[in-house]
Amino acid sequence: MKPSIRAALCAGLLLLARASADDADPDTRHRLLLNSGNELTGRLLKRTPEAYWVDVGHDVLRIPAEHVTEAAEVRPDEQTGAPPPSPERFEDRLWAERATSRARPVEAWVPRLSAGVVEIRSRAGQGSGFIINPRGMILTNHHVIAGDRELTVTVFEESQGHLERIQYRDIRIIALDPANDLALLRIEDELEAPLKWLPFGRSNDMQTGEPVFAIGSPLGLDRTVSRGIVSLADRLVGGRLYLQTTAQINPGNSGGPLFNLRGEVIGVNTLKFVHTGIEGVGFAIPSESVKLFLAKRDAYAFDPRNANTGYRYLNPPRKSERNPEPAKESDR
Repeated sequence: MKPSIRAALCAGLLLLARASADDADPDTRHRLLLNSGNELTGRLLKRTPEAYWVDVGHDVLRIPAEHVTEAAEVRPDEQTGAPPPSPERFEDRLWAERATSRARPVEAWVPRLSAGVVEIRSRAGQGSGFIINPRGMILTNHHVIAGDRELTVTVFEESQGHLERIQYRDIRIIALDPANDLALLRIEDELEAPLKWLPFGRSNDMQTGEPVFAIGSPLGLDRTVSRGIVSLADRLVGGRLYLQTTAQINPGNSGGPLFNLRGEVIGVNTLKFVHTGIEGVGFAIPSESVKLFLAKRDAYAFDPRNANTGYRYLNPPRKSERNPEPAKESDR
C-alpha cells in the first residue's frame, strides 16, 4: 500500500472514530493493561467484544480485545497530575471496583491476584485475608482474630523470580462486626512499597452455576487455590444471606476472597458444612454485605479499651421475673 493511501486511510479512521464519540466526555481517559505487561493511556472512543479504539492524541489505535487484560478509567487526580492521596485522604476511597475487565481462566488470574491474599496468625490460630487498598487495609473474618490483638500478617510477593514472605506485626484492628463475621485491619508497619490490592465485584450479579475460585491458606498451606461454581447465589443460613459454593472451603480459608472469572472479589469465605460424606458445601459473605460494613465502619469501630467493642449482652429475664406468682392471701 502506498504511503499516501495509508495516510489517507489512517486520517479517515481517526475522523470516523472521533465522530462516533462526540457524545463522550472529552476529559475521560482510560488505561488499558495489555497481556504483554505494557500499558496504554488515552481516550476510549469505542469498545466492542472484538476490539478497543483508543485516541492517544496523534493517532487512533485499534487494540484487539484478546490482547487487553483490563481497561480502567483514570482517576481525575491522575489525569491532572495531582499527587497521590495521603493515607488520611485515602480513607475516603477505602476500596475500589474495576471499571471493566473481561473473563479469564483461573490459571491466568492466580499469578496476578495471589499477592493480594494474605495469611493472618494470632495466638489462637490461623486464617486468611486480603488487601483492599495499597495503604495496607485488610479484610478478614471476625472469628479469625476474635479475642486477640497480637496479630501477624504475611504478604507474599514475587521478586526477581523468587517468592518473598514479608511479615508485618504492627497490626491495628479498625472495625469489627461479630454478627456478620467481618473484621477490618490495617498494617501500621512502614511499607516498603504500595501493596497489591484486590478489587470488589458485585455479588448481586452472580448466577447459580457461574464459575468461582478461592485463594487462601487452608490448614496453613498458603497460596492454595480451589475452584467450583456458585451453588446458590442467595442461601439463607442462620438468618443471614450467603453465597453457597462448591469451591473447597477448609479451616484456614476463613477470611480469604472468593473470586469470579473477572478477577473480582465477590465474597469472603467464612464457613462450610462439616459431616461425614458431605463435600463442597461452602459459604461466603456476599461482597454487597462487605461493602456495607466498610461504608459504615465507624459504627463498628473497635475500641481497644473495651474488648466487646461497646457490646454488652444481658441475660434474659427468668420466667419467675416475667410472671411473678400472685401473693397468697393471709388468714390473719
